[in-house]
Amino acid sequence: MKILIPIVFIGILISLGAALFFMMRDKGSSSNMVRSLFLRIGLSIFLFITVWVAYSLGYIQSTGIRVGS
Repeated sequence: MKILIPIVFIGILISLGAALFFMMRDKGSSSNMVRSLFLRIGLSIFLFITVWVAYSLGYIQSTGIRVGS
């Protein structure tokens, strides 16, 4: 878990950077930017579900930090 979550997060950032690159280079003439953004959305959903399942199964625990008073 400690390795998977940062790798997926870095993949999300790389996909977002690729979408920016394709947006600037292609000027909307190809579907590369859309593919990169769909990949980013898929990775984000995968990361959310992974963290949720890991918390539910007890692989990760809450830190106990309280919000408010």
